[in-house]
Amino acid sequence: MKTILSSATKTVVISPDDPFVIIGERINPTGRKKLAEEMRRFDMARVRDDARAQTAAGAAMLDVNAGIPGADEPGMLKAAVLAIMETTDAPISIDSSTPEALEAALPAYKGKALVNSVTGEDHVLERLLPLIKKHGAAVIGIANDDTGISNDPEARLAVARKIVQRAADHGIPAEDVIIDPLCMPIGANHEFGRITFETMRRIRDELGVNMSVGAGNVGFGLPDRPPLTASFIQLGMMHGLTAAITNVLEAEIARAVLAGDLMLGRDPFGGRWMAYYRRAQKAAAAAGTAKA
Repeated sequence: MKTILSSATKTVVISPDDPFVIIGERINPTGRKKLAEEMRRFDMARVRDDARAQTAAGAAMLDVNAGIPGADEPGMLKAAVLAIMETTDAPISIDSSTPEALEAALPAYKGKALVNSVTGEDHVLERLLPLIKKHGAAVIGIANDDTGISNDPEARLAVARKIVQRAADHGIPAEDVIIDPLCMPIGANHEFGRITFETMRRIRDELGVNMSVGAGNVGFGLPDRPPLTASFIQLGMMHGLTAAITNVLEAEIARAVLAGDLMLGRDPFGGRWMAYYRRAQKAAAAAGTAKA
């Protein structure tokens, strides 16, 4: 199953047969005080810089969030989307569950957007799915509902199935529904990884839809998080994970994704892996020259 997303000039395909899609997570004011302050002032210089840096590092798409308490989320989200479109051709994942913010940002976007994210709660589905359909977007559905986040893979699968069915009721086909099987901090419970991978397997085998997670959550609260994120993504790829919202600026994560694609036959003759190696060698040589 292929989920096709686009900007005005670029198309990205998410599927088990295509290269893994990294969605850059950096344009998010949560935990980033300077970015939040600038976005409040509608200063999008840092947003533009983040967009350029992430696409240069290998992000195929960019997630944009403007959820700052007490601020003008609709206005900021629209302004950020416009700034990104002027800076890069990467398709955008519009990260908000606020109807007013989506109403402002989606009409401004040129292409087929991804809306991140919609939970399985009835009132959320009924409010947001018609809006997503209206603007021809795809959606990330999170496998939790009114009962919260279950540690039972079967329960998460049931929520995922509900989201896919409700989307179909609103005219959104299964290929435009990406499920988030939930990535929880492994430091809080050593079983969380196993639970998520089993959820992925069941979603892949029984629903066949694409999946994405906020992969960085896995190492929350633990030291040296990038290797944990990289390992989680590679293991997830084996269980049907086809995209992740993560920090592509961490070289270890970017390398893990490229290596995973090569091992799974998604990088014919290692072309992308060799191109990455040559870029890294060139950058290292330039850095050495600059220090000399």
